[in-house]
Amino acid sequence: MQRILIVDDEANVRKALTTMLRKAGYDTREAANGEEALTMLADYKPQAVLLDLRMPGLDGMETLRRLREHGGEPLPSVIMMTAYGMASDVMEAMKLGAFDYVQKPFDLMEVKQVVAKAVAMQQTARERDEWQEVSQQGYRLGELVGLSPKMQEVYKLVGKVSMSKSTVLIEGESGTGKELIAKAIHSNSPRADHPLITVNCGAIPENLLESELFGYERGAFTGAITRKIGLFELADGGTIFLDEIGEMPLQLQVKLLRVLQERVITRLGGGEPIPVDVRVIAATNRSLPELIKRNQFREDLYYRLNVVPIRVPPLRERKEDIPLLIRHFLAKYQQELGKTVTHLSKQAVDLLLNHDWPGNVRQLEHVIERAVVLAGGAVILPEHIMPALYPDEPGDTAGSVDAADPYEGKTLREILQQVERDVIARTLRKTNGNKLRTAKILGMSRRALLYKIEAYNLQQNVQEGNNTD
Repeated sequence: MQRILIVDDEANVRKALTTMLRKAGYDTREAANGEEALTMLADYKPQAVLLDLRMPGLDGMETLRRLREHGGEPLPSVIMMTAYGMASDVMEAMKLGAFDYVQKPFDLMEVKQVVAKAVAMQQTARERDEWQEVSQQGYRLGELVGLSPKMQEVYKLVGKVSMSKSTVLIEGESGTGKELIAKAIHSNSPRADHPLITVNCGAIPENLLESELFGYERGAFTGAITRKIGLFELADGGTIFLDEIGEMPLQLQVKLLRVLQERVITRLGGGEPIPVDVRVIAATNRSLPELIKRNQFREDLYYRLNVVPIRVPPLRERKEDIPLLIRHFLAKYQQELGKTVTHLSKQAVDLLLNHDWPGNVRQLEHVIERAVVLAGGAVILPEHIMPALYPDEPGDTAGSVDAADPYEGKTLREILQQVERDVIARTLRKTNGNKLRTAKILGMSRRALLYKIEAYNLQQNVQEGNNTD
């Protein structure tokens, strides 16, 4: 529970603030003057202090000055309270490091909002300090793993942008972890208790994407027998992550631009604008400026999305992170698969370090997962890795007498999924990434194929081809 210290010589003011803040879920203590407040700080360690400016004895300004000089770490966020509101006093308090000030007689709701911001800011500062300490050993933020300077820059941007409402555009190749970046921003933001809704703009058919995002009213079109709440409404108060934003149709880009500008949506078949408080994070593995040149993406929408750009480096640009990633994925699949694999041979590690990783971190994870499945003992050897790195080379597990059984330790369902994934990947390569032809050859709908491509992380097979339908 967050702790708030209330410092004021007027008992009725302390009582009113205490009642309001405790109802809001804070733990509070009271001090009648500056001396009493300073003696309480060490043991109570509040996240924020509401400090009256004018008090007998040690006034608020001197209390703030002593707090900054001798308060220790971490320092609480200080909110000054004043009935006078003199510009000189306010400026002096800000120079001494006060977070904000409220003027008496104050609106209790305004005080509540300022306290919430102060606590959040103080919490974020402490977390950033912890992140910096962790980075000396090997940085990790949620599922993001890395020690390289380029990833450190990404972490810094995540820390800076998390507390804001600004729209973020995450750029990077497939498999670099763009969705993990979005999750990290959301989970470290004031919106963390509200939904994070992910939308893959390339996986939902064009004629369905608008109704998915904005919903529809009953009777809006044939088959609309009930009202549907769209994803923007469901994400109200939280975050919506628009993955592969470059795949969004131009007509829908216009409507998204209106949402970003006016913060309202309109359901299909409806005429009433609906306000939404949603933070938008978008991601793309394509160059949006190039799409703009081809008239495939709106320039005004690009500038609305590109408020805070974050570029996630490909794995080939941060190979010093590969040993950390290997340990992370090895531990993950040891537990998930119930295997006793403990490490990789030096030759196996060298293979991983020297690979270019066109599929980035996602590809590395699949290679480690497969190697853990195939390894018969405690050590992963080169032969457990080579087939996954070079699947079209002679000596693949399907035709090698000496290779370990590729289905060892797998359930029937896992075997069928592996076969299905391999067949889809092989067919995509044969059709040069053409999704429509692949779906026809396999006797499935294009929508079902898109779902399988997403589920099995086969986007790189599509992008390697012409990707034309």
